[in-house]
Amino acid sequence: MSNAPTQPALVKESTAKVSSSNEDPYATPSPAPTPSGNNTPDPNSKSAAKKEAKRLEKEAKLAAKALKNVGAAATGAPSARKVKAEKEKKEEEPEFVNDTPPGQKKDLSKPMSAGYNPIAVEASWYDWWVAEGFFKPKVNADGTLDAESFVIPSPPPNVTGSLHIGHGLTVAIQDCLVRWNRMQGKAALFVPGFDHAGISTQSVVEKRLYKKDGTTRHDLGREKFLETVMEWKTDYQERITKQLHRLGGSYDWDRVRFTMDEQLSKAVIETFCRLREDGILYRANRLVNWCVKLNTTLSNLEVDQKQLTGRTLLNVPGYDAKEKFEFGVITSFAYAIEGSDEKIIIATTRPETMLGDTAIAVHPEDPRYKHLHGKFAVHPFVNRRIPIVQDDIIVDMEFGTGAVKITPAHDPNDYEVGKRHNLEFINILNDDGTLNANAGEKFQGMKRFHARNEVVKQLKDLGLFVETKDNPMQIPLCSKSGDVIEPVLKPQWWINCKPLAEEALKRTRAGELLIQPKQSENEWYRWLENIQDWCISRQLWWGHRCPAYFVNIEGVEQEADDDKYWVVGRTEDEARERAKELAGGKPFKLEQDEDVLDTWFSSGLWPFSIMGWPEKTPDMQNFFPSTVLETGWDILFFWVARMVMLGVHLTGKVPFKEVYCHAMIRDAHGRKMSKSLGNVIDPTDVIQGLPLEELHKKLYEGNLDEKEIKKAEAGQKKDYPKGIPQCGTDALRFALCAYSGGGRDINLEILRVEGYRKFCNKIFNATKFAMLKLDETFVPESIAKPTGKESLVEKWIFHKLNIAATEVNQALAERNFMNATNIVYNFWLYELCDVYIEAMKPMTDANAPASVKVSAQQTLYTCLDYGLRLLHPFMPFVTEELWQRLPRRPNDPTPSIVVASYPLADKDFQFADAEKQFDLVFSTLKAGRSLAASYNLQSEIQFFIQVQSDADAQLFESQIPTIVTLTKGGKSAKVVRDVSEIPDGCGSAVVTANVVVHTLVKGLVDLDAEIAKAGKKLDLAQLNLGKVLKMESQSDYLTTVPENVRLANEEKRNTLNAEIATLEQSKAMFEKLK
Repeated sequence: MSNAPTQPALVKESTAKVSSSNEDPYATPSPAPTPSGNNTPDPNSKSAAKKEAKRLEKEAKLAAKALKNVGAAATGAPSARKVKAEKEKKEEEPEFVNDTPPGQKKDLSKPMSAGYNPIAVEASWYDWWVAEGFFKPKVNADGTLDAESFVIPSPPPNVTGSLHIGHGLTVAIQDCLVRWNRMQGKAALFVPGFDHAGISTQSVVEKRLYKKDGTTRHDLGREKFLETVMEWKTDYQERITKQLHRLGGSYDWDRVRFTMDEQLSKAVIETFCRLREDGILYRANRLVNWCVKLNTTLSNLEVDQKQLTGRTLLNVPGYDAKEKFEFGVITSFAYAIEGSDEKIIIATTRPETMLGDTAIAVHPEDPRYKHLHGKFAVHPFVNRRIPIVQDDIIVDMEFGTGAVKITPAHDPNDYEVGKRHNLEFINILNDDGTLNANAGEKFQGMKRFHARNEVVKQLKDLGLFVETKDNPMQIPLCSKSGDVIEPVLKPQWWINCKPLAEEALKRTRAGELLIQPKQSENEWYRWLENIQDWCISRQLWWGHRCPAYFVNIEGVEQEADDDKYWVVGRTEDEARERAKELAGGKPFKLEQDEDVLDTWFSSGLWPFSIMGWPEKTPDMQNFFPSTVLETGWDILFFWVARMVMLGVHLTGKVPFKEVYCHAMIRDAHGRKMSKSLGNVIDPTDVIQGLPLEELHKKLYEGNLDEKEIKKAEAGQKKDYPKGIPQCGTDALRFALCAYSGGGRDINLEILRVEGYRKFCNKIFNATKFAMLKLDETFVPESIAKPTGKESLVEKWIFHKLNIAATEVNQALAERNFMNATNIVYNFWLYELCDVYIEAMKPMTDANAPASVKVSAQQTLYTCLDYGLRLLHPFMPFVTEELWQRLPRRPNDPTPSIVVASYPLADKDFQFADAEKQFDLVFSTLKAGRSLAASYNLQSEIQFFIQVQSDADAQLFESQIPTIVTLTKGGKSAKVVRDVSEIPDGCGSAVVTANVVVHTLVKGLVDLDAEIAKAGKKLDLAQLNLGKVLKMESQSDYLTTVPENVRLANEEKRNTLNAEIATLEQSKAMFEKLK
């Protein structure tokens, strides 16, 4: 089975003889991309033969089409395309208008539309599902569950903006799992929610305010600004909710949560206080990642490392767009040694930080500098003596000059040196990126990168500059703003992650947590084993304010960064009581920390805070821990690791049993989605379609500048010259699942999504046609069990249905969504539509016996019913629309496919012998059709099926009606036992060693060409036979070659002998006809 749903290049037969007003009802989806490989296929293999047959068939059809068009041109007749266009124009249906009141069931009493219209099909169902409570898990009156629970806490999308296609992937995978488990009878709970996204939301609102009228948050003040952000949150939460509805996510909307809701805020405060009480949370003045643009601290995970190969000029946020600054170089300069003419040379990639230098380190064993031990250098710009210290950790004698400048307040490594040698920590940077008084009068107030250039200039003026060289390096950038990160000293709240990580690792290794795919599991262990403390303070206004208070005691000299003068409290009263104890009866003032908490702090509580923790609620009892946490691999550490660490510490349980990490969506060119590239896709636009002009307009809704908008417009015009086609939700969901095969990246092509719309069209029209076969008198059997008296093709389709049910369930259990979609796709397209629905036509004709007709109808009904259920988790809307049109079995009260049972493996549907027999019949049929196509036969096709055994003769005799029905242009088929029964002038094709199919071509072909063709095929067959015989003749063949290989070779030898005999016969026949 291939890795992606495969589709034929041509649809050979129509399934439903109904026309569509807006698209070809039998159009098969365009071929899906399949993984490429380096293995060259054997041209003599069965697969190569099949490909050749398909190629010949396609050539024949193209030739016939060309002849037809020539004839039409000669007679002045309109082309088929023009006739079809005129026909479609005449049959065009009025635009769909949804007249179903919200929450009510759609009225399906009217006839089905001429063709599949996703907007019409998807209308009304979601509101009805919600109104009927189908998405709510069934809980008994006493709060208990009767069924096993299945819980997915949906990763809460940020309220920064609308959802993009990556969110669509998340919903498609998660909802597929939820619907599948719900249909298995589990108490399925899919919890929706939204994240306040502190930095991102505050940043986007600030940008919008400034772009609108030049207003800043400081102009508004904290209270008014927070009101403005809340308005933004309300607006975008509503937008996102509508998108989630359109995507069909089966969420329990009565449980919707927002990370700053009262209940979730209570959980945040409880966690902060408990971690402090447990000695896990502490306050310290340490180096942090400071973003000047956003004016806040960032965790290490929010910092991207940009790799430079050498000198690079870059723009920096906050500076003129025309200004570029030099990175990727290392600058050497000299410090003068106090009291001498000697100089010591050091090097740095950040020259401006020398203004905060408080030491120069040398290796204690370096003979070049032993005479400088205990001496000082003189700072050229500020009145500061710089000690020469000995340090064998930071200094490598073989690297550079062996002397290292130390800036403890602005470099992580230097920070550790400063602590080891008790150096002075001098901060030279203001929060806005300008230099402060500590940098000296010459540089005070200067912006940091202007200062960089000025420092180098003045070093040159003083004769202290040595050189600048290219230096491959990484520079840290804010993942939100793109600003260059500055390490600065800040008093912040920190979490000691070591003990939390150790317990998380212990639980994972014990098997309490499964992480998929394996690559993500390996990264999980590597990161937790090397975890660092987590800074959770953020200098923002939007977020959960730290429930921490500085106790300002009257008459006591205190430092605000001193941990011992801080208390925490679940309420201000609790904090005040603790402050009284700390003050020891002295008057004090309680001052709450102005900072808010890192967004990931509250998100880390998500799986249990949404269930009511810290209270012992029924939801905590029934639905915690969750079953699956599904998310992108890129936030495995941002979010998943923190949920596990905090969950285990606070609840004693791993918060979910399984983590599944999906791939990252990129555009068709493999590029990361970016607003400035214009390739960020709103899933709603794929669902309902959007003209190019409207795509352009959406760019103006964001914060892009004019230059970025023009660039994005060009990208959109290149990728979507006609805009985004209307694909519908079902096609989008199916495509996103079909892409999910365990890789790290998905290169999304909208045309492939559009191809799956054609698959929806196929299902819609096939079901519409099939419904015509289920007339008004039809009543389904009360149970879906075969009687065993069905015809061969009925048993075959039941067996294929059972295989599909078995394999789809296995694939979903293994989280192989690509295989799951492939299986159900193949069943519908290649087995149900292409074979059974066609084969049953003579069984339901007016002349067919009543028992045969009823049996065929019951089989068709069961296949449609079960086939739609198999497809439902991927395509919820079209399956509901069609399933509701099917009659129900007697005493079946199931109101919706949403809560119908999912098909499982059933031994009553197993007909292995029938499958083997009909596969032989179908292989013969396909060989015959390819043979006819190779001779450009389109009508009056006559087959002669030559067999060797009575069993095969009986089999094929019973299937003559099916063979003729499934052959377009078929006239007859006859089973023969002897060569003499085959008329002269037949082309032939070998199916097996015992079955050969012939078709009459006398008078229709070029005899010389056919003789030459047969000769070439004969030479090839004899060559392949020689290879097999040579292998079998080896002396150790029986002892060294496995039995299965020997049997395969024997079968191949017999088939080649039969093929050679047939080709010799054909060649002789054609020569005789000359």
